[in-house]
Formats: sequence, structure tokens, C-alpha cells
Amino acid sequence: MLQVRNLCKAYGRRKIVDGLSLAIGAGELVAVVGESGTGKSTLLNLVAGLEVPDVGEIRIDGHDIAALGEDARTRLRRERIGFVFQAFHVLPHLTLSQNVMLPLVLLETPAAQCRARAGQMLGAVGLGERIDAMPAELSGGELQRVAIARALIHRPALVLADEPTGNLDPDNAQRVLLLLAAAVRDHGAAGILVTHSDAAARRADRVLRLERGRLVDA
Repeated sequence: MLQVRNLCKAYGRRKIVDGLSLAIGAGELVAVVGESGTGKSTLLNLVAGLEVPDVGEIRIDGHDIAALGEDARTRLRRERIGFVFQAFHVLPHLTLSQNVMLPLVLLETPAAQCRARAGQMLGAVGLGERIDAMPAELSGGELQRVAIARALIHRPALVLADEPTGNLDPDNAQRVLLLLAAAVRDHGAAGILVTHSDAAARRADRVLRLERGRLVDA
């Protein structure tokens, strides 16, 4: 599902990613850990096509995102990638349903289908009775569940989660991690979880550490 080969990225003389390779299969969640400043966010940005590598290949569901132009990368991100962030990024002026359906709206999916699919996804994360609620009415853990529903609504091939439990208390963090791992597995997506938390990393199928620009077994 995801194939990364010989990835290199430097800023000036500083090598952030140096010959990195990674393969993740469908339904597999891989945690990436490491000290601050080792390049975890850069790795996510490269895989998402937000930055372009100096060298290397990044294949998502067979598509080499590193070889595409900017417009094509944007389209592939919308179609094939789902994001879950530490800060949730749930839009406060939209209902839960409207937030969750945004990826489908960007793909110009018919409105009725957007609403129906949003209701299904919110139901899957335990918020089916609150589709018309506003984000201000929800707890942090509930907002992160909304973010997971939004990340998966368009059935992406790849899910990228950047410190998704960083703003949550331990109990909510565990609930969100269980939900994320189950969602990746059940949707047959490849998942990358970047985290500083050992407890979060243990919920993944594999744990890798980013050191000196490469991934090693943690």
C-alpha cells in the first residue's frame, strides 16, 4: 500500500532524511518515534507530498507521489490520504456532519451521498446521534473522534496521524488510539502514527525509530 525507497531530504548541508526506506501493507499501523528534531514531521510531509524529496520514491497505492507535479500531488492527497492532527483542526463554525464530509465535498461528491456517508462515519466513532452538534459542545476526545471520521470518510489508501493524542488525557488517548488502529485495519488503509508517547506506540502493529535520517526497529 505504501512503498518508500531510498528517500533523501536535506536543508542546506543538514541531512534530515538519508536513504530511508519503508513498506506498510493494507490494514497495518506503524508508529514512528524519535527525539524532537529528528525529522518525523519532515517524513510525514514528504509522504504526504507536501514537500518534495531530493532523491527517492514514494508510492501510495501504486502512484509515485514524488514524481508528480504540484496539482497532481494535491489531487492524490485529496483522493488517497487522510490526516489526523494533534490540534484536531475541526472547523468551529461547521456542524460535526459538515466537518466530516469535507473531504467528499472537495472531491465534488453529490450532497446527498456526502450527508449519508458522514452520518455513517460519525456512527462508527460513536457520535451518530450528534451529527448536528457544533464542535464547541464536544470534549477533546470527541473532537479527535470527529477528526478520525473525517480522515477516513473518503476511504483513503494512507492515513497519517501526527501526535493525535498529544492534547488528550490518558483515558481519552487510549480510546482514540484503539479507534484509530481499528479504523485503519477495518478500512484496509496503511497507517503512520508519529508520536512521542510509548503508550501510543504500543497500539501500533510495528514501532520504528527515526535515527540519523533512517528508520530502525525500536
